[in-house]
Amino acid sequence: QVQLVESGGGLVHSGGSLRLSCAASGIFSAYMTIGWFRQAPGKDREGIACINSRDDSTYYLEAVKGRFTNSRDNVKNIVYLQMNHIQREDAAVYYCGADVNGWGRGICQSSDMDRWGKGTQVTVSS
Repeated sequence: QVQLVESGGGLVHSGGSLRLSCAASGIFSAYMTIGWFRQAPGKDREGIACINSRDDSTYYLEAVKGRFTNSRDNVKNIVYLQMNHIQREDAAVYYCGADVNGWGRGICQSSDMDRWGKGTQVTVSS
């Protein structure tokens, strides 16, 4: 059974930085897509940065390009999200999601993920 555990959220000033971590345990497909999603109050969960294991390509939501970096440590099975130049609009609960069986379309959409962490809150102060 695959488990995803996020950490690293918290309170950050606008313009500041945070690094989120997602520790993955269990057995998962070599074709897995894994990444980061966020959900602000009253909004749908959106994919912001995902790694497609099929070709190691990385997708970024346009709003975070140039500010956020998604990376993976394949030895430790940890996925990181380095968040720089954080804006008020980035405040949300951040979730690690994965298509652990590799049956999805290899895209960064929440409907394609079949495992989720519990989420970590990112709060932005001005």
